[in-house]
Amino acid sequence: MESMLDFDKQGGLVPAIVQDHKTKEVLMLAYMNKKAFEETLRTKRACYYSRSRDKLWRKGEQSGNIQNVKEIRIDCDGDTVLLKVEQVGGASCHLGYRSCFYRKIADGVLIEDSVKIFDPKEVYKP
Repeated sequence: MESMLDFDKQGGLVPAIVQDHKTKEVLMLAYMNKKAFEETLRTKRACYYSRSRDKLWRKGEQSGNIQNVKEIRIDCDGDTVLLKVEQVGGASCHLGYRSCFYRKIADGVLIEDSVKIFDPKEVYKP
């Protein structure tokens, strides 16, 4: 496991691109430290490192929108992970959208082109 990823190159973290295993839609980008990567390997459920909270973040622990990992790929430099997942619950974005990439630029304007699946105010209560 040590040689799979180079965690030292980027200060202990590697980017994790998350893609729907069937549709190939890019759902999100997160970061993993060594512990998050090892837990993901062990449980086959996506676990990331939250930079803002400085702790492991088990995807879906509050929302129920978990990611079952179907395949893990490592890039040629050994410093980026691609997770192909089954997105349970429909939404990967903490703002309630299926994908974190729910906006696009059209004619120089940023527009939303997705529908919210859930209201984050109802899911993430203090």
